[in-house]
Amino acid sequence: MNAMNDIKQDVLTIAGRAYQSRLLVGSGKYRDLEQTREATLAAGAEIITVAIRRVNIGQDPNAPSLLDVLPPNEFTILPNTAGCYTARDAIYTLQMARELLGGHKLVKLEVLGDQKTLFPHMPETLVAAEALVKDGFDVMVYCSDDPIQARILQEIGCVAVMPLASLIGSGMGILNPWNLSLIIEQATVPVLVDAGVGTASDAAIAMELGCDGVLMNTAIAAAGDPVRMARAMKHAVMAGRDAYLAGRMPKRFAASPSSPVEGKITG
Repeated sequence: MNAMNDIKQDVLTIAGRAYQSRLLVGSGKYRDLEQTREATLAAGAEIITVAIRRVNIGQDPNAPSLLDVLPPNEFTILPNTAGCYTARDAIYTLQMARELLGGHKLVKLEVLGDQKTLFPHMPETLVAAEALVKDGFDVMVYCSDDPIQARILQEIGCVAVMPLASLIGSGMGILNPWNLSLIIEQATVPVLVDAGVGTASDAAIAMELGCDGVLMNTAIAAAGDPVRMARAMKHAVMAGRDAYLAGRMPKRFAASPSSPVEGKITG
């Protein structure tokens, strides 16, 4: 019973709201809207990120809307600025999202540097983050795994920093765990890995490092069986979080027997 209470109390808090799930998922690249919903439910996700420039949430009243299968009364919709390469475009996109979603404040900012790497353009990201925070948005921000940039973003007032593990959609996993550890160590807001996760072990490693959560899309949507992969990611995030909270055993350079040696039977 105590263990169950601990799980319920270990929540992810973003912008003052508590979430049971530490797995955030995207809504693109699925076969259809039905599969999008099935995978989202299998992941147990509560926060769903939506590329406003690519996914219909009401911009086109004559087309199917994502909100038909992932309604805001069931999920927290997180509008993002995927496809934006300037601070100006990102700010405009999120202002449009706020109108479409009736004043919704929680958003994900990403300003990209180029089409080949989709690496974050940090100077433009900083400009957009400051403007959006001043405009009353609760900004979760995709950023490089640079501890200094992450610290500046939280000082600006972002409610979460989201360093990439590796390039968006690459599935390469966490390439620089040391930088992530430095960001986590200094963080005063949640740190969520965003981009690069390829399979369940990548998600577990991120959580074992001490990340507060993981956001992913391609790793689930591009899997052979997206619904099964979504379920695997759910359990990986939970297992990684439990392992982090439990505290791993110290690494040793010598063997250590797993059974007691005192009082052993001698011939």
